[in-house]
Amino acid sequence: MRIAIIGKGHVGTALGIGLKRSGHEVRYGHRDSKEPVQDAAKWGEAIILAIPHDAAAETAKEIGSTADGKTVVDVINALTPSMELATTSNTSNAEELQKMLPKAHVVKAFNTVFAQNQSTGRLGKDRLSAFIAGDDAKAKQIVIKLASDIGFEPVDAGPLKSARYLEPMAIFIIQLGYRLKMGTKIGYKLVKA
Repeated sequence: MRIAIIGKGHVGTALGIGLKRSGHEVRYGHRDSKEPVQDAAKWGEAIILAIPHDAAAETAKEIGSTADGKTVVDVINALTPSMELATTSNTSNAEELQKMLPKAHVVKAFNTVFAQNQSTGRLGKDRLSAFIAGDDAKAKQIVIKLASDIGFEPVDAGPLKSARYLEPMAIFIIQLGYRLKMGTKIGYKLVKA
């Protein structure tokens, strides 16, 4: 697939490496470069948003109708500058993004994984779980395939409303990694009997 990645930080770069390695074409869009966001979004069959939370509304406006009918993967951590949850329990960043891009198919994924593990979907020999939430079945299947291609073990996390749980999971793993000093060589893995 042609994947547009909006954002060239650690997360966008790592996902791009994993997707390229598995045979996908990747083009970046970035607000501070010669790679216009809208050009990348128009080119991509799917769009990954790997941007700061406070840039979500502006980026959605810039992408606009170029996202219509496309899968838009929200990797955004809904964090305040003080590392607290930026949304209420009645919504999520992904749900708000869906409202801003009503004709796109927003899927929440990859936000519960540290950037250094996003290019392989693994931590050592273990495949990390990629929790994937979305309302459109076809869009969710696209993201499940992308996650598997990178190396993750995809987990269907239900409707987009489940992003209300996935976004706090990201904050929790960040707290474990940085505030509780466990480091970034940790990750979530769903174990099934």
